[in-house]
Parts: sequence; C-alpha cells; structure tokens
Amino acid sequence: MPLIKDGRQIADKWTKLDNEAEVSTGASIIVSLDRWNSEKETLTGLGLELGVLLESNESPELIEDDLNKLSLIALNFPAFGDGRAYSYARILKERYEFEGEVRAVGDVLYDQIQLMQRCGFDTLEIESDATLRSLNRNKSADVNVFYQPTGDGEATASSLRKRLIESHKELGYNKAS
Repeated sequence: MPLIKDGRQIADKWTKLDNEAEVSTGASIIVSLDRWNSEKETLTGLGLELGVLLESNESPELIEDDLNKLSLIALNFPAFGDGRAYSYARILKERYEFEGEVRAVGDVLYDQIQLMQRCGFDTLEIESDATLRSLNRNKSADVNVFYQPTGDGEATASSLRKRLIESHKELGYNKAS
C-alpha cells in the first residue's frame, strides 16, 4: 500500500509482522499490541527500530511507559466513522510529546487527510483507490476554518469569531447602533 508523507508518496521501510511471523534482523518492524506486550523484552534486545499498531479500541495509555523504546505508532481507522485514532494521535503528540512517527492505517479517506495531519499524523498508509486518484490529481480538500483546537496552532472558528468581535469593538461598532 502506498505511504504518503508531506503530500508525496514515499518508500515504506517498515514491515508489519503478524503475531506468528519470524523477526528478521536489520528490519524496522511493526507489531500488534498483544505481541509487543508478550515479547517486548526480546524485541528491544534485537536492536531493531520498533513500532506498535494500536487498534481503535487500544489507547496510547497502554504503551505510555514504552514510548521511549518505539520509533513508530500506527493507529488503525477500521471505518471512516471511527474517529478514536484522531484523539490518540493528539494524545501521543501533545500529552506524551512522542517524537516518533505517528501513522494512520486502515480506512484513510482523502477528505480526512488534512484533519489527520492537524491531529499529529506524520504518515498515511492509503488503501483506497479513490483517495490515491485524488492525491495524484492534486485535488484540493483544504479546510480553512476548524472547530476543534489542536496543537498545530491553527485558529479555530470560535477564536476567529472572538477576534472579529474585538476588532469591531475597537472600531466603535456595537449591537446598539
């Protein structure tokens, strides 16, 4: 599956391993939370770049104490309507100050990409052919005003509204006129 970073397709150096797959040395690997919990001592002793895939029902709090051992956290979007991974990305980046890669996997749709990036996703694994076609056409899905605040510093609709009201007051406009 294509991997997108900064709007461009890049090579993926990571290998996802299922719970029974053998670990090869020299690889950068992504394992499930179950495998991580059962084999973390062995995996960390191999000197590999390590990542963990969290399903939408698996919160980053479950790996909080291990984040310093991980270079990548992949967050699964099992369906476009399941937005828990947005919150998990923010928790990783803002609360835990995770400096590794946060990757969106699963049902990653084109019109959600900008919002995913605002929440802290660094890379996007694209499964949808329609999303790939839109990316290849440079189709714009830019949103200029956001309702939810994130750590990206972008103004929200309420902060813009407040700024507009304050500027009107400074200019002498008021509701009584």
